[in-house]
Amino acid sequence: MTAEPDVTLTQDHFLGGRVRLWQPVAGYRAGVDPVLLAAACAARSGQAVLELGCGAGAALCCLGARVGGLRLDGLEIQPDYAALARRNLSENALTGTVFEGDVAVPPAAVRQVSYDHVIANPPYFEASKGLAAQDAGRDTGRAGAVPLADWLGLAARRLKPGGFATVIQRVERLPELMAAFDAVLGSLELMPLIPREGRGPRLILLRGRKDGRAPFRFHPGPIMHPGAAHGFDGEGYTLLFEAIFRDAASLPFPE
Repeated sequence: MTAEPDVTLTQDHFLGGRVRLWQPVAGYRAGVDPVLLAAACAARSGQAVLELGCGAGAALCCLGARVGGLRLDGLEIQPDYAALARRNLSENALTGTVFEGDVAVPPAAVRQVSYDHVIANPPYFEASKGLAAQDAGRDTGRAGAVPLADWLGLAARRLKPGGFATVIQRVERLPELMAAFDAVLGSLELMPLIPREGRGPRLILLRGRKDGRAPFRFHPGPIMHPGAAHGFDGEGYTLLFEAIFRDAASLPFPE
């Protein structure tokens, strides 16, 4: 007898089909943000990466599709999403462990491991602000009670000396994010993501290094969409971002 398909999930393709990701139909669903986060992580083969709040594992899987030979671990508070992340890593032939637990009080197993890179896409809104989403999983993904300082504190503690933390976040939370980074990491680098020429950024990427001593760097932001205005339905991305989304290209911080 053939098992009935799980109608609560969809399998979606990322990076031109290089990644196949199971996601809930009604819950939090990955968009471009985890793809951009993965593209900005400068991990090299043989290194270990931890994602805080990994959800269903979109960023981990996209990073693993671009860079082979990585250990890809995740920490996720929601058991259903942690299970999906494990499934997605396995079905994309990637190696790693997904731990269940809270960023504010991580499990002992996480506290015993050090990483070359820590990446995170923390909730974009504070739980005390705005309306809650009807779906609990989506609400946890978009608004969280844990301060950004706790996310960065854990990232710094889990990094090896010289390791990097990379975070994608909304520009509105940049002051809080900068303060959290500056308290525990050095060599901060900021890269805004410009929607179109002449537009202000909605998203930013911020990177810091454990024990880093280099001065702060504010890089020019790459432009995501061509033209100064949306011209027609289906208008795409600039060549750089087409390569990121379709061909698993990287989004490196400038040297």
